[in-house]
Amino acid sequence: MFVFAGTADGRALVAALLAHGFSVTASVVSRYGAELLAAAETAGHDLVINDEPLDEAAFVAYARDHAIAAIVDASHPYAVNVSQNAMAAAKALGLPYVRYERDLTELTSQGLAAEKLHVVHSYDEAAETAAQCGDVIFLTTGSRNLKAFATAPALAEKTLIARVLPTPEVIAECIALGIAPGQIVALQGPFSTALNRELFLRYGADVVVTKNSGSVGGTDTKLAAAAELGLDVVVIDRPKLDYPRVARTSEEVERFLSLR
Repeated sequence: MFVFAGTADGRALVAALLAHGFSVTASVVSRYGAELLAAAETAGHDLVINDEPLDEAAFVAYARDHAIAAIVDASHPYAVNVSQNAMAAAKALGLPYVRYERDLTELTSQGLAAEKLHVVHSYDEAAETAAQCGDVIFLTTGSRNLKAFATAPALAEKTLIARVLPTPEVIAECIALGIAPGQIVALQGPFSTALNRELFLRYGADVVVTKNSGSVGGTDTKLAAAAELGLDVVVIDRPKLDYPRVARTSEEVERFLSLR
């Protein structure tokens, strides 16, 4: 089977499937992701790793060439294009498809005051809203959408703090966007509430920008830390897609695949 596995829970799912005897081709979005997957509990199992980007046509060709029998979509919940391509390819190929979906964080359960929570539906809206909340914007949305904030007119006079993965490519991208070294927090999570709190304090954050990526993505600890400090939080809402089938646990995925 083919697993889109660009997240920590996607990698855990791959390890679980391999441990139960499934042959897996896992797709990740970067060489770093491939290294993380190879370092997980996958040694000695029937695993193939693909780190080349695949649009719908490329994936259809790959699936045919490699006799893929099923598609498990464990891509990041905000990777809309990946999921749309996977569903379209599954339909074109007549292959079974299941979406492995991490749970949402209940935004009001982390102690954040209602007036401090701002839910938006795009990166542009997040930039506009963050600009209204303060002068120091602490971005925890990753590197792929930094440009939306770095080039937003509303944030031109604001200070952006970007928490990103500590890879040379990502750091170079930050610098190219005009984010100075002192504004880059190059760390890999997970981040506890205490560590988030210290980082927000250290960089003088007024507002935190995040996605609702569930507890696996650390949304709960970001909200809890912001609540302790009385910071505003801008949450980019998770995109809504019409998945044909959704599984919430690795056991559900295994049962689905075993019936195929």
